[in-house]
Amino acid sequence: MGNTPTRPSTSAEDYVKVIYDLQERGTGPVTISGMAERLSVSNSSVSGMLRKLNELGFVEHQRYGAVSLTEAGTRAALSVLRRHRLLETYLVAELGYSWDEVHDEAEILEHVVSDKFVDRIAAHLGDPVVDPHGDPIPTREGNIVERESVLLSDAEEGTRGVIVRVNDNDPDLLRYLADIDIGIGMTVEVVERQPFAGSIQITVRPGEGVPERAQALGLVAAEALWISPDTK
Repeated sequence: MGNTPTRPSTSAEDYVKVIYDLQERGTGPVTISGMAERLSVSNSSVSGMLRKLNELGFVEHQRYGAVSLTEAGTRAALSVLRRHRLLETYLVAELGYSWDEVHDEAEILEHVVSDKFVDRIAAHLGDPVVDPHGDPIPTREGNIVERESVLLSDAEEGTRGVIVRVNDNDPDLLRYLADIDIGIGMTVEVVERQPFAGSIQITVRPGEGVPERAQALGLVAAEALWISPDTK
Protein backbone atom coordinates (compact mmCIF):
# COMPACT_ATOMS: atom_id res chain seq x y z
CA MET A 1 0.00 0.00 0.00
CA GLY A 2 2.90 2.41 0.68
CA ASN A 3 2.32 5.65 2.54
CA THR A 4 -0.41 6.96 0.24
CA PRO A 5 -3.46 7.75 2.38
CA THR A 6 -6.66 6.06 1.34
CA ARG A 7 -8.91 8.47 -0.52
CA PRO A 8 -12.46 8.92 0.84
CA SER A 9 -15.32 7.26 -1.03
CA THR A 10 -16.87 9.04 -4.01
CA SER A 11 -19.97 9.95 -1.98
CA ALA A 12 -17.88 11.22 0.96
CA GLU A 13 -15.86 13.40 -1.44
CA ASP A 14 -19.05 14.75 -3.01
CA TYR A 15 -20.47 15.64 0.41
CA VAL A 16 -17.38 17.41 1.80
CA LYS A 17 -17.06 19.29 -1.49
CA VAL A 18 -20.67 20.51 -1.30
CA ILE A 19 -20.30 21.52 2.38
CA TYR A 20 -17.13 23.45 1.54
CA ASP A 21 -18.81 25.10 -1.45
CA LEU A 22 -21.85 26.14 0.58
CA GLN A 23 -19.58 27.50 3.34
CA GLU A 24 -17.40 29.35 0.82
CA ARG A 25 -20.28 31.00 -1.01
CA GLY A 26 -21.43 32.31 2.37
CA THR A 27 -25.22 32.27 2.05
CA GLY A 28 -25.70 31.44 5.74
CA PRO A 29 -25.16 28.30 7.84
CA VAL A 30 -24.92 24.96 6.03
CA THR A 31 -28.05 22.95 6.79
CA ILE A 32 -29.25 19.42 6.04
CA SER A 33 -32.09 20.76 3.87
CA GLY A 34 -29.69 23.02 1.95
CA MET A 35 -27.38 20.08 1.27
CA ALA A 36 -30.30 17.83 0.29
CA GLU A 37 -31.51 20.42 -2.23
CA ARG A 38 -28.02 20.84 -3.69
CA LEU A 39 -27.36 17.09 -3.95
CA SER A 40 -30.93 16.23 -5.07
CA VAL A 41 -31.35 13.66 -2.29
CA SER A 42 -33.63 13.32 0.75
CA ASN A 43 -32.96 14.93 4.13
CA SER A 44 -32.67 11.45 5.66
CA SER A 45 -29.96 10.50 3.12
CA VAL A 46 -27.98 13.59 4.12
CA SER A 47 -28.42 12.80 7.84
CA GLY A 48 -27.17 9.25 7.30
CA MET A 49 -24.11 10.40 5.37
CA LEU A 50 -23.33 13.09 7.94
CA ARG A 51 -23.18 10.40 10.64
CA LYS A 52 -20.57 8.54 8.56
CA LEU A 53 -18.60 11.72 7.89
CA ASN A 54 -18.71 12.48 11.63
CA GLU A 55 -17.23 9.03 12.34
CA LEU A 56 -14.50 9.72 9.76
CA GLY A 57 -13.70 12.97 11.55
CA PHE A 58 -14.66 15.11 8.54
CA VAL A 59 -17.64 17.06 9.90
CA GLU A 60 -19.02 18.54 13.08
CA HIS A 61 -22.78 18.42 13.33
CA GLN A 62 -25.07 18.56 16.33
CA ARG A 63 -28.64 17.41 15.90
CA TYR A 64 -30.67 20.29 14.36
CA GLY A 65 -27.49 22.40 14.22
CA ALA A 66 -25.46 23.77 11.32
CA VAL A 67 -22.96 21.53 9.53
CA SER A 68 -19.27 22.46 9.41
CA LEU A 69 -16.09 20.79 8.16
CA THR A 70 -13.24 19.82 10.47
CA GLU A 71 -9.64 20.49 9.45
CA ALA A 72 -9.45 16.96 7.97
CA GLY A 73 -12.75 17.51 6.15
CA THR A 74 -11.52 20.79 4.72
CA ARG A 75 -8.32 19.10 3.48
CA ALA A 76 -10.39 16.38 1.79
CA ALA A 77 -12.66 19.00 0.18
CA LEU A 78 -9.72 21.07 -1.10
CA SER A 79 -8.10 17.96 -2.56
CA VAL A 80 -11.19 17.04 -4.59
CA LEU A 81 -11.77 20.68 -5.57
CA ARG A 82 -8.17 20.86 -6.86
CA ARG A 83 -8.83 17.82 -9.06
CA HIS A 84 -12.24 19.11 -10.21
CA ARG A 85 -11.12 22.63 -11.09
CA LEU A 86 -7.89 21.57 -12.82
CA LEU A 87 -9.84 19.03 -14.88
CA GLU A 88 -12.32 21.76 -15.90
CA THR A 89 -9.44 24.03 -16.89
CA TYR A 90 -7.78 21.27 -18.92
CA LEU A 91 -11.01 20.34 -20.71
CA VAL A 92 -11.57 23.95 -21.78
CA ALA A 93 -7.94 24.83 -22.58
CA GLU A 94 -6.83 21.64 -24.32
CA LEU A 95 -9.93 19.74 -25.48
CA GLY A 96 -12.16 22.58 -26.65
CA TYR A 97 -15.01 22.10 -24.20
CA SER A 98 -17.27 25.09 -23.53
CA TRP A 99 -17.64 26.36 -19.96
CA ASP A 100 -21.17 24.93 -19.62
CA GLU A 101 -20.04 21.37 -20.50
CA VAL A 102 -17.10 20.82 -18.17
CA HIS A 103 -18.74 20.64 -14.72
CA ASP A 104 -20.56 17.32 -15.26
CA GLU A 105 -17.51 15.77 -16.96
CA ALA A 106 -15.23 16.83 -14.10
CA GLU A 107 -17.73 15.51 -11.53
CA ILE A 108 -17.05 12.00 -12.86
CA LEU A 109 -13.31 12.29 -13.54
CA GLU A 110 -12.40 13.93 -10.21
CA HIS A 111 -12.90 10.67 -8.32
CA VAL A 112 -10.82 8.45 -10.60
CA VAL A 113 -7.74 10.47 -11.62
CA SER A 114 -4.60 10.16 -9.51
CA ASP A 115 -2.97 13.11 -7.76
CA LYS A 116 0.09 12.54 -9.97
CA PHE A 117 -2.08 12.94 -13.08
CA VAL A 118 -3.61 16.15 -11.72
CA ASP A 119 -0.18 17.55 -10.82
CA ARG A 120 0.91 16.86 -14.43
CA ILE A 121 -2.13 18.77 -15.70
CA ALA A 122 -1.29 21.69 -13.39
CA ALA A 123 2.32 21.78 -14.60
CA HIS A 124 1.23 21.50 -18.25
CA LEU A 125 -1.16 24.44 -17.81
CA GLY A 126 1.39 26.56 -15.93
CA ASP A 127 -0.13 26.11 -12.46
CA PRO A 128 -3.32 28.18 -13.00
CA VAL A 129 -4.89 29.74 -9.89
CA VAL A 130 -8.48 29.89 -11.21
CA ASP A 131 -10.62 27.62 -13.40
CA PRO A 132 -12.74 28.73 -16.42
CA HIS A 133 -15.52 29.90 -14.07
CA GLY A 134 -13.12 31.97 -11.95
CA ASP A 135 -13.23 29.48 -9.06
CA PRO A 136 -9.91 29.40 -7.17
CA ILE A 137 -7.79 26.26 -7.69
CA PRO A 138 -6.24 25.01 -4.43
CA THR A 139 -2.50 24.29 -4.49
CA ARG A 140 -1.17 20.82 -3.63
CA GLU A 141 -0.73 22.12 -0.08
CA GLY A 142 -4.36 23.22 0.08
CA ASN A 143 -3.77 26.95 -0.19
CA ILE A 144 -6.09 29.26 -2.12
CA VAL A 145 -5.44 32.68 -3.62
CA GLU A 146 -8.25 34.84 -2.22
CA ARG A 147 -9.55 37.82 -4.15
CA GLU A 148 -11.90 40.45 -2.83
CA SER A 149 -15.20 40.10 -4.61
CA VAL A 150 -18.89 40.82 -4.14
CA LEU A 151 -21.98 39.22 -5.64
CA LEU A 152 -23.29 41.38 -8.47
CA SER A 153 -26.78 41.05 -6.97
CA ASP A 154 -25.50 42.67 -3.73
CA ALA A 155 -23.59 45.52 -5.42
CA GLU A 156 -24.91 49.03 -4.87
CA GLU A 157 -25.89 51.33 -7.74
CA GLY A 158 -22.79 52.95 -9.19
CA THR A 159 -20.54 50.00 -8.29
CA ARG A 160 -18.13 49.15 -11.07
CA GLY A 161 -15.90 46.10 -11.26
CA VAL A 162 -14.53 43.18 -13.23
CA ILE A 163 -16.39 39.86 -13.37
CA VAL A 164 -14.04 37.40 -11.66
CA ARG A 165 -16.23 34.39 -10.95
CA VAL A 166 -19.44 32.70 -12.01
CA ASN A 167 -21.42 29.95 -10.29
CA ASP A 168 -21.01 26.81 -12.41
CA ASN A 169 -23.85 24.72 -10.94
CA ASP A 170 -26.37 25.49 -13.71
CA PRO A 171 -25.27 24.77 -17.32
CA ASP A 172 -28.39 26.53 -18.69
CA LEU A 173 -27.39 29.72 -16.87
CA LEU A 174 -23.84 29.48 -18.25
CA ARG A 175 -25.23 29.07 -21.77
CA TYR A 176 -27.52 32.08 -21.20
CA LEU A 177 -24.57 34.23 -20.06
CA ALA A 178 -22.58 33.12 -23.12
CA ASP A 179 -25.56 33.97 -25.37
CA ILE A 180 -25.76 37.52 -24.01
CA ASP A 181 -21.95 37.77 -24.11
CA ILE A 182 -21.19 38.16 -20.41
CA GLY A 183 -18.09 36.46 -19.08
CA ILE A 184 -15.00 36.49 -16.88
CA GLY A 185 -12.78 39.57 -17.28
CA MET A 186 -15.49 41.95 -18.49
CA THR A 187 -16.06 45.25 -16.66
CA VAL A 188 -19.62 45.97 -15.55
CA GLU A 189 -21.30 48.85 -13.74
CA VAL A 190 -24.55 48.67 -11.79
CA VAL A 191 -26.81 51.39 -13.20
CA GLU A 192 -30.08 50.63 -11.43
CA ARG A 193 -31.32 47.98 -9.00
CA GLN A 194 -34.94 46.91 -9.51
CA PRO A 195 -35.50 44.32 -6.77
CA PHE A 196 -39.28 44.28 -7.11
CA ALA A 197 -38.98 43.76 -10.86
CA GLY A 198 -36.47 40.99 -10.14
CA SER A 199 -33.71 42.53 -12.22
CA ILE A 200 -30.82 44.96 -12.29
CA GLN A 201 -29.67 47.23 -15.10
CA ILE A 202 -25.95 47.14 -15.84
CA THR A 203 -23.52 48.61 -18.33
CA VAL A 204 -21.15 46.04 -19.86
CA ARG A 205 -17.70 46.99 -21.14
CA PRO A 206 -16.41 43.85 -22.91
CA GLY A 207 -12.91 45.16 -23.65
CA GLU A 208 -10.68 47.24 -25.90
CA GLY A 209 -12.31 48.31 -29.15
CA VAL A 210 -15.73 46.92 -28.24
CA PRO A 211 -18.45 49.47 -27.47
CA GLU A 212 -20.10 49.38 -24.06
CA ARG A 213 -23.75 48.33 -23.92
CA ALA A 214 -26.70 48.39 -21.55
CA GLN A 215 -27.97 45.04 -20.28
CA ALA A 216 -30.86 43.98 -18.05
CA LEU A 217 -30.00 41.00 -15.86
CA GLY A 218 -32.44 38.87 -13.88
CA LEU A 219 -31.59 38.41 -10.21
CA VAL A 220 -30.92 34.69 -10.73
CA ALA A 221 -28.11 35.59 -13.13
CA ALA A 222 -26.89 38.46 -10.92
CA GLU A 223 -26.73 36.08 -7.94
CA ALA A 224 -24.38 33.83 -9.92
CA LEU A 225 -21.77 36.49 -10.78
CA TRP A 226 -19.02 37.88 -8.55
CA ILE A 227 -17.23 41.11 -9.36
CA SER A 228 -14.01 42.53 -8.00
CA PRO A 229 -15.03 46.12 -7.25
CA ASP A 230 -13.05 48.96 -8.76
CA THR A 231 -11.81 50.97 -5.77
CA LYS A 232 -10.42 53.84 -7.82
